[in-house]
Amino acid sequence: MLDPEGSVEHQPASSFLKVLLVPLAMLLAIAALLLLAFSATRQKEPDFYTFKVVNIRGKLVSLEKYRGSVSLVVNVASECGYTDSHYKALQQLQRDLGPYHFNVLAFPCNQFGQQEPDSNKEIESFARKTYGASFPMFSKITVSGAGAIPAFKYLIDSTGEEPTWNFWKYLVDPNGKAVKAWDSTVSIEEIRPHVTELVRKIILKKKDEL
Repeated sequence: MLDPEGSVEHQPASSFLKVLLVPLAMLLAIAALLLLAFSATRQKEPDFYTFKVVNIRGKLVSLEKYRGSVSLVVNVASECGYTDSHYKALQQLQRDLGPYHFNVLAFPCNQFGQQEPDSNKEIESFARKTYGASFPMFSKITVSGAGAIPAFKYLIDSTGEEPTWNFWKYLVDPNGKAVKAWDSTVSIEEIRPHVTELVRKIILKKKDEL
């Protein structure tokens, strides 16, 4: 026969354990979630849109604003043999596909042949007045070697292609991943189908989401 008093004696101990275990379990669950979140943050790989750069007016801007669209990143120069043909074709591409799903992102560079010697203000004036350039332009930079800015180092590391002259082109997808690179000798018209295909995918995806 059970002792009523004996059974009563075990109840407080059992309740006490429950009071301890429930908060402990909650703390462990919260700690596990925080650890997962921290690990995810640490393991997240950078992409082109995670970088900040200086625009041609001298303002620090985040490339994050271009996430969700396709970008053609180009190191431009004003006095190169490729200048006229590239600027005209780049502006036509911007006019045809931009700015909602696509942008040319132009980075002036004086590293090759000293063919971009002027100031940022003069470079912008030249591009806007001569070619009606409406695409985003950034401050003059170094695009290869030890002095390359982090955004270009990412492009070089991702594609295995490092600029050796003016007007190298890097195609960046909506997620900030560099998918392809072309040297100065490749025309914009040759690149257009690759750009158009990525833009088409964005438009189709948005239609599907409607």
